[in-house]
Amino acid sequence: MEPKINFSPGSLQALNVCLAIIMFGVALSIKPHHFYQLRHQKKALFTGLASQYLLLPLITYLLIIILTPSPWIALGMMLVAACPGGNVSNFYTMISRGNVALSVTLTAFTSVLAFIITPVTFLFWASLVPGLSSHLRQLEIQFLDLFLNMIAILLLPLIVGMVFNNRFPNAAEKISKPVRVTSILILVSFIVVTLYSNALVFKEYIMLIFWLVMLHNGLALTGGYILSYLLKNRDDMHRTVAIETGIQNSGLGLVLIFTFFNGNGYMALIAAWWGVWHLISGFIVAYIFQRKSIHQVT
Repeated sequence: MEPKINFSPGSLQALNVCLAIIMFGVALSIKPHHFYQLRHQKKALFTGLASQYLLLPLITYLLIIILTPSPWIALGMMLVAACPGGNVSNFYTMISRGNVALSVTLTAFTSVLAFIITPVTFLFWASLVPGLSSHLRQLEIQFLDLFLNMIAILLLPLIVGMVFNNRFPNAAEKISKPVRVTSILILVSFIVVTLYSNALVFKEYIMLIFWLVMLHNGLALTGGYILSYLLKNRDDMHRTVAIETGIQNSGLGLVLIFTFFNGNGYMALIAAWWGVWHLISGFIVAYIFQRKSIHQVT
């Protein structure tokens, strides 16, 4: 039996506003030099994008094939993996003594491209898993509708934020950190309140998703680090790529679930618990990295 999540239309509107504020806050941190410096960090950028766009979906696909969770849980995992990186990754990168410039650049890049990459990645990888396509057809999800929704909740707030940043750089610099911190706190509070208001459902199904999300997230963090290591980036970039791969914008996942998937309970629980767990795992990993010295590639 599918868990029934108590989530009103008003809650969905509030979540959309919260996500728009998060995207606006991300845009306030995007500077032209973040894109100019890509010329000097091509391998590191390629590593981060390959980890986010290829490795994480591949890990998710293999995990689904091996563990064979229910189709809706599998779709929730795929959707989270297709979301862009969360901007709390920049904070964790700073704590871990990673490359903050690379972290901000990757977050900016994936956020700007998410309106097209997220639906394409999700629909492509989901189509490769036997049985998932039929569930998607049941919902009659239209790519164009998904695409336009992504533009409204991701791209437009980013454009507004970047225009504001360009025209009022001093004001943008002053409010950038408070806006980002506030938006993260609002999102976390929103997820916690949602879980609390669905305490009985959460209590009944938590053990079904707890270890799955923990394993999924752990493989994302580990896989990102190993990929960067194999490609012989610097140690500070290993840390950055690991965190960027393991910290996902699960708030976007929740918006899409309640907009296009009829608020499916399994998918919502996966996205909501990921939103809580990646904050815990990200802090633990950042703390471990902080205590380790940086080793440079010779």
